[in-house]
Amino acid sequence: MKTDSTSVLVVGGGLVGLSAAMFLSWRGVPTVLVERHPGSSPHPRAIGYTPRTMELFRAVGLGSRIPQVPADFRLRRGRVESLAGKWFEETPWTPETRQAPRLEYSPCAGAALSQDRLEPILREKALSLGADIRLETELIGFDQNADGVVASLRARDGREYAMRAAYLIAADGHDSPIREALGIGRTGRGHIRTLRSVLFRAPLEEYLRAGVSQFNIDQPGFKAFLTTYGDGRWVLMFSDDEERDEGTLRVMVSKAIGRTDLEVELITTGRWELSARIADSFASGRIFLAGDAAHTLPPTRGGYGANTGIEDAHNLAWKLSAVLSGASAPRLLDTYDAERRPIAWLRHEQLFARDDYAADAAEGSRKVPIIDDAAMEFGQLYRSTAVLDAGNELPSALRPEQWAGQPGTRAPHAWVFKDDERVSTLDLFQRGWVLLALDERWCPAVAQVGKQLGIDVQCLRIGVEVRPSDENAFRTAFGLGTGGASLIRPDGYVAWRAIELSADPLRLLGDALRRVSCATR
Repeated sequence: MKTDSTSVLVVGGGLVGLSAAMFLSWRGVPTVLVERHPGSSPHPRAIGYTPRTMELFRAVGLGSRIPQVPADFRLRRGRVESLAGKWFEETPWTPETRQAPRLEYSPCAGAALSQDRLEPILREKALSLGADIRLETELIGFDQNADGVVASLRARDGREYAMRAAYLIAADGHDSPIREALGIGRTGRGHIRTLRSVLFRAPLEEYLRAGVSQFNIDQPGFKAFLTTYGDGRWVLMFSDDEERDEGTLRVMVSKAIGRTDLEVELITTGRWELSARIADSFASGRIFLAGDAAHTLPPTRGGYGANTGIEDAHNLAWKLSAVLSGASAPRLLDTYDAERRPIAWLRHEQLFARDDYAADAAEGSRKVPIIDDAAMEFGQLYRSTAVLDAGNELPSALRPEQWAGQPGTRAPHAWVFKDDERVSTLDLFQRGWVLLALDERWCPAVAQVGKQLGIDVQCLRIGVEVRPSDENAFRTAFGLGTGGASLIRPDGYVAWRAIELSADPLRLLGDALRRVSCATR
């Protein structure tokens, strides 16, 4: 049997698998992705992508390909008798009393694009970057040892062959056969319910003028959920597992709309398991779980499902790249589980603390304090050996202005000038290691340490290579004194910080970078 080889094999060609292939290929990692289906699902599925997700897509050059919503856009939901009937009240995702004043946290806004429209964009980008994407190719088995993973694959023509990879990413969905074969259990709220849906097309744009796009239908004897994909397609979701024929579906759609005089095209039906489960480990040897294989989180207005999985892929990509290049030891990969699994649990807790899923919460979930949207989106904290001094006394998430450049937080966005071009600080990061420094004595230390450790580190002087309009505000955002420095990881998170200039910057920086990068030298 023929054996192919690659550095990373990604199993699953949905949003998370495609994102993983794209991020890895962008970093020059040879990647093969296999997907058993011929293309995207006929169901639009996910639609909302957060500004943080758009930051990640922007970094690889997709910023102009994905239309963004206005910066002040909020996904709004109302309880209604029907679209044409009585509207009762609107229910916020995060209570307004908990909302902070609006600040600019990102150069990006969110995006509203159905999953079946976004996946081809990601697939095309991954291919252009060199990823090998094999559709209608099924994983039929795998083995791993200390040297790698050997997967058995079946192509569309029935031919079977082996694929040898250094590492494997399982992005194979909520019922992940790979996770099950590894014997990794799951905990959490568990199964909530199984429900049915119908996807249809109808001219209902007039009911979106008020800005509400999600509707809880509430009629005597009929309760359902109705939402739009913004392109003429709508989905009606029933809170039961009852199969309905076409005639019954048309009646139910008409009841939800509140009119019978419109042309309605039924496109397809679906059956969905609503659950909340977190894998007990996101890794086993050389195999890593990402997306729904690692955590199933019901659809929310906070974007806790697909967006969480996409950042899983981004977190894992730079670490795999560093290890495969030989710059970092394999123990760096242990930080994937250490960083991403607590984020999945944080989102699990927040999901059931809010009104949308309060009725489905386990006992005690309603006592969880609600963390506001900006903190959940931009202010989560990583704790791992790839971060120094992110102590247990720090909260799990804060709004960006409540942080001050602490290690473990996303490096804050600020507009600066670099080479006479106005850019976001985020444009300086997400490729390699960067030291933002106030004192020129850090720069020779960076050059020497990078050479000693075999790690490419760029030194950017604040006020010289990077010129903020307000240097004091910039220093405050990064928590730096007059001579300090901040070490930013390739994913844009702060790894280490020296508030002031050290008496021995070479030794201090060398020790910090060696530890957080798991350097092999």
